[in-house]
Amino acid sequence: MPVESSSSGVVRQAKQKRKSHSLSIKRTNSTEQDRLGLHRDMLDGQDSKLPLSLKTNLMDLFSQIEREFESLYIENIELRREIETLNDRLTADGQTLEGADLAKGALKTKTSHSTSQLSQKLKTTYKASTSKIVSSFKATTSRAVCHLLREYVGHRDGIWDLSVTRTQPTVLGTASADHTAMLWSIETGKCLLKYLGHQGSVNSIKFHPTEQMALTASGDQTAHIWRFLVQLPTPQPVADVSQPPCDDDVEVSDKDEADVEADGPSECPSVRMASVTLRSHQGVVIAADWLVGGKQAVTASWDRAANLYDVETSELVHSLMGHDQELTHCCTHPTQRLVVTSSRDTTFRLWDFRDPSIHSVNVFQGHTDTVTSAVFTVGDNVVSGSDDRTVKVWDLKNMRSPIATIRTDSAVNRISVSVSQKIIALPHDNRQVRLFDMSGVRLARLPRSNRQGHRRMVCCSAWCEDNTSCNLFTCGFDRQAIGWNINIPALLQEK
Repeated sequence: MPVESSSSGVVRQAKQKRKSHSLSIKRTNSTEQDRLGLHRDMLDGQDSKLPLSLKTNLMDLFSQIEREFESLYIENIELRREIETLNDRLTADGQTLEGADLAKGALKTKTSHSTSQLSQKLKTTYKASTSKIVSSFKATTSRAVCHLLREYVGHRDGIWDLSVTRTQPTVLGTASADHTAMLWSIETGKCLLKYLGHQGSVNSIKFHPTEQMALTASGDQTAHIWRFLVQLPTPQPVADVSQPPCDDDVEVSDKDEADVEADGPSECPSVRMASVTLRSHQGVVIAADWLVGGKQAVTASWDRAANLYDVETSELVHSLMGHDQELTHCCTHPTQRLVVTSSRDTTFRLWDFRDPSIHSVNVFQGHTDTVTSAVFTVGDNVVSGSDDRTVKVWDLKNMRSPIATIRTDSAVNRISVSVSQKIIALPHDNRQVRLFDMSGVRLARLPRSNRQGHRRMVCCSAWCEDNTSCNLFTCGFDRQAIGWNINIPALLQEK
């Protein structure tokens, strides 16, 4: 009787196993078409920074691994089913439990042998595939070569904005909360000229496309156009400032602010009067820019309006209304009569002045917090940055959704895009500056090491397309601007 009771228990266990295994087979016996569809949905749903071709290659490799495990799993289930059938026959023939134990021992031995075969098969089959994956990652994550070349020190308060002249001689301009704007020699770091005409914080600076004129926006509710004439000093040998790789992120203590002022340049010539003053705003003028050709200028203000002025007469041509909150930035297209304005209302607007009789406006909605800046590229793209810690790339022909989204760990300030290399420079509140390509793939993070790099919020970035040693400039609330040399590998430039 004990034998019969034990045998019936074995039969019940076999039926329960058979039922669970049949369910497992139903789950795993999916068609190839369903599997590919699932992977495709995964690729579409993921917000990854990897290129689409690399993601597709990875999913193909993982699909091969999944199919191999699936076939081995089904084979193991069939083996267990055969052993359980044999066990049922032995039980029906009146065999004792010792026979079942032998069957289990055989199962254990065969399963162990199957496991060893699986291990060996995985080692031999996927060794080459793994190598391909690793090599692909190496090619994709090749670091840009980034060097800090020069620091431009002399302001007595934070620097909000900076820009590089588009005419010769090539100089760097900075706009500061200390009510001044300064022009610098890029090669020597020497202050060439100081503008003292504003009565409030200077929030932005842009240079005329063909003449030696600067346009500055200020907290005194005005924008000034002023002329400058500078003579470049003799270049000095560049100091040896060897840098670690671009992803270096060493946290250091802040410098004493006294060190910054002590290292400031000697007195330089100054300009105190503006050639043209643009008025009519009822709040802080946060940004200004030249329209293509340089005959008109646009300003953005905290009074929720952007104004278009005639430069020669300083008359107001258009007042661009529509934003629900304060404006944060404005930018013009390099070759077309297009203006983009950013606002704290989480939107940015595209204003089209190409047709004199029709002034159309398009609203871009995609951010969840203040849009800190939106800039044009040479093509038909706009790149926007926001306090929601994202940067989005938009196609002007399809404004419903961005074509690329970059997610970061800190609020993004005034971004810039390199015309020649198509690289986006992202200045952050957390003192970092990151570089991405137009598809959203991260290329580098500018180095921060002991006593080098920004020590406060990085407010703005600007590219220099001329053949100078420094081709990227950043500024921040640590009262300094920094010139960087960025060298992107040819492999990444082709992508």
